[in-house]
Amino acid sequence: MKKILVCILFILGLLPTESKAQKIAVKSNLLYDATTTMNLGLEVALARKWTLDIPVNYNPWKFDDTRLKHWGIQPELRYWFCESFNRTFIGLHAHYADFNVGGWPDWPFVSENMQNMRYQGRLYGGGISIGHSWILRKRWSIEASLGLGYARIVYEKYPCATCGTKLKDTGKNYLGPTKASVSLIYVIK
Repeated sequence: MKKILVCILFILGLLPTESKAQKIAVKSNLLYDATTTMNLGLEVALARKWTLDIPVNYNPWKFDDTRLKHWGIQPELRYWFCESFNRTFIGLHAHYADFNVGGWPDWPFVSENMQNMRYQGRLYGGGISIGHSWILRKRWSIEASLGLGYARIVYEKYPCATCGTKLKDTGKNYLGPTKASVSLIYVIK
């Protein structure tokens, strides 16, 4: 985690700065909201076409035997093709999360493992993304983005959502979608 922060600070030091008033935006990812995950993002303009987005999410809930407990952070350096906070951007993101999930309902898109097992661990990695922001009003906008990348997932596997006897310690490498957002944004000037 310290390496990621040092890298972000180094990149920020390389970017040009302008004397214009700095823009700051706060945001909420509506996709996280749909999963009862509390989230808040802060995006800061670094230059006319550069911003740093820092979303944080947290889900402490346990519903009966279903767990979706996690917290995560996914800082992203963005380059906007038009100007900051307007239209299309590309981004470079890092991510870190701790999780404790399992015991999910018997729904068609949920695997048997997620229904009958519990997984506890962490993930970290990075990726690239593309997105677009639509201005709704003077300070309000909506943004959608998708990202692809890599994650290293290190976890412990348990036999059921509430059991405490560990079955194994393991890890996996993941390559695929690492980001999806539809965010409501309020720009503070």
